[in-house]
Amino acid sequence: MTPPPPFGANSAAARDIANVLHPYTDLQTHQEVGPVVISRGKGVRVWDENGKEYIESVAGLWCAALGFDNERLVQAAANQMRKLPFYHAFTAKSHEPMIDLAEMLIQRAPVPMSKVFFANSGSEANDSAIKMVWYLNNALGRPQKKKIIGRLKGYHGITIGSASLTGLPANHRSFDVPLPGFIHTMTPHFYHGANPGESEEEFATRCADELEKLILAEGPDTVAAMWAEPIMGAGGVILPPKGYFPKIQAVLKKYDVLLVADEVICGFWRTGNYWGCQTLDIEPDILTCAKALSSSYLPISAVMVNDRVFQALAKESHSIGTFGHGFTYSGHPVPAAVAIETLKIYDEMKMGDHVAEVGPHMQAELRRRFADHPLVGEVRGTGLIAAVELVADKATHTNFDPKAKVGPRLGKLVEDYGVIGRTVMNDVLCFSPPLVISKDDVDEMLTRIGKALDELTVQLRREQIAVVR
Repeated sequence: MTPPPPFGANSAAARDIANVLHPYTDLQTHQEVGPVVISRGKGVRVWDENGKEYIESVAGLWCAALGFDNERLVQAAANQMRKLPFYHAFTAKSHEPMIDLAEMLIQRAPVPMSKVFFANSGSEANDSAIKMVWYLNNALGRPQKKKIIGRLKGYHGITIGSASLTGLPANHRSFDVPLPGFIHTMTPHFYHGANPGESEEEFATRCADELEKLILAEGPDTVAAMWAEPIMGAGGVILPPKGYFPKIQAVLKKYDVLLVADEVICGFWRTGNYWGCQTLDIEPDILTCAKALSSSYLPISAVMVNDRVFQALAKESHSIGTFGHGFTYSGHPVPAAVAIETLKIYDEMKMGDHVAEVGPHMQAELRRRFADHPLVGEVRGTGLIAAVELVADKATHTNFDPKAKVGPRLGKLVEDYGVIGRTVMNDVLCFSPPLVISKDDVDEMLTRIGKALDELTVQLRREQIAVVR
């Protein structure tokens, strides 16, 4: 296919169109429109190949916590490449970066954990945890206890198993997932899900009651585990109602259902605490993490398991002769070395103190600037994660018709004004900037987004799309 204008025959954009299959992209439209080619980054900003500057309001994909030019992480990778560029963890082989990183994670875990398994992405971490849950129940002589509960609008990755856990339509349609044995409970979003006059506590109780009904309907002897993000990220930065997780955990314990906390987005200070589990009062049996583990400078993820889980895995592996799961790059020494340095930097920078200062500023400014905007229904978030949800009718919380593509239009306008954002379902603009962002950068980011919102408002009124009240 000949690249359309304005792409030259040998431009990066033209070569991209000719050769690259992009994730999370309208592949047909991409052949006509082409990519934004990012060429360099510094701090919370990146620049495209034409020299245009953008503030990265989502840290890439919720992940570049230390920004885009941390020299210590570059050096950590280079030093480890020179010393031991690769080794594996199969058949009881090991190396110090993997050992050190596992030790550091165990020390920092929100609840007592026993062992750490390493993978390369959040999807792989969650997929590995699914297999561990099944393996554990076989070890315990419970071969029927295998069903796994996710939540509608939850996001846990895109491998076949983790996509089955995910509760987002675009991750299911035409991919023939979810697989049998994966079930979903309701979204704990008070703004859209509460009944008239219902308090947050009452809504949380109803969420727990619905979960119990689901477990009873499926059969408690068949339900093995539930996955939950502390704050639902890709589903729209959804914070649970007050009391939600204690109520949910009471139900899970009643029926001996494991709780897996997906900390891929929320971990490492994003929510204001080291772990989202600490912010939302969660005590998981298994914890998965990735992204900010290495500030995403190199791919790495981890699964932490408590001693009960580990003992069952150990027993079954001894019976079989091996724990038949792992990846060539599990615990790869170079990403492990970068992750170690990342965790050291968080400690040395006192990242918790920084987020405690900048996070409330971002939350307050989002509400001050946008809560009363004619297109905005809800502003929500905590720490350095937030969302602004656009609605057609503020009084009824009614979203726009998806055919209007209001969210994608806002995303394009935001880019025009020099911010790379992320809009997700129901026209939600998400915020998860690098943790190192300053108050001044927050203000500049929101000023640019405000201009984009105002321009979108004018466009929608002109087109008579918005029902503004």
